Amino acid sequence: MGETLLGKRLQEWVCVVLCVVLCAAAGLLMARHVRADAALALAALAGVLTADFASGFVHWAADTWGAVDLPVIGKVGTMRHLYELVYSKRDYLILRRGIPSPIHPARTDVTPRIKNITITQSHVARVTHSRQIACCSLAFAVLWIKRSVQNFLRPFREHHIDPTSITRHDFIETNGDNFAITIPVLARIVWQLATYDDDTVRDRFHWIAYWYLCCIFVAMTNQIHKWSHTYFGLPTWVVWLQDCHVVLPRRHHRIHHVAPHETYFCITTGWLNWPLEKLRFWPALEALIEALTGCKPRADDLKWAQKRS
Repeated sequence: MGETLLGKRLQEWVCVVLCVVLCAAAGLLMARHVRADAALALAALAGVLTADFASGFVHWAADTWGAVDLPVIGKVGTMRHLYELVYSKRDYLILRRGIPSPIHPARTDVTPRIKNITITQSHVARVTHSRQIACCSLAFAVLWIKRSVQNFLRPFREHHIDPTSITRHDFIETNGDNFAITIPVLARIVWQLATYDDDTVRDRFHWIAYWYLCCIFVAMTNQIHKWSHTYFGLPTWVVWLQDCHVVLPRRHHRIHHVAPHETYFCITTGWLNWPLEKLRFWPALEALIEALTGCKPRADDLKWAQKRS
């Protein structure tokens, strides 16, 4: 566990540093190409709105759908369970082809399953190396998906129970994952600005500006969200940005934290919350998904609230 946390912390540090370096490099390279005009302003505005909508969509999806313990994946707790799950199907295929099973080399019918999995030399000679890799890869993939889903959904569930917990995270922990998301796009922007000739950059500059602003606001979404839950000790310039609604204001975000947490999902600037609410965008999307799948929105979130009540 300690090594996992240390590795996660190192990853967050690397992502934050790399993102800041790429942002600074892109900004310096863009500076000499900036020509103030309406199209550039619209491109920048569109980038911010895209980041705001993306934050809302991810927030809505994580709040509304899925569960920390998903069926099948959620029941698989250890690598041994995964290994046996993979090999139960493989036993069937091997028996049909008359090849000894890796778990039961002499098996001809139903035999009690043994717990210690051993692969003999005769089995290695009979079963291809690629099949072994495929089975192990599938086991690791299922375990990775399970843990990723848990790590992704759990903070959203816990946040509604303890909204101020985010304020106890430092800058690296708060922003590491979001900074990581923007690195590929920022790297491409830097590469374009450094390698393209001036005419090509001029032709594509509005798109570059769009993606640059989008990346900055996506990267800062969790920090902005943290500020919206911080009521003491905020820098004056952050309070000013909130008061001018350049970033998500505290009073604005409180609307989302009224149970059952079904509205005002956008947490970057919050600019899209009111129009999406008037359009009933999220309820319409939920009704469509429920009609197609039968899944009830926020069922898992309500269970978490009942457990903590």
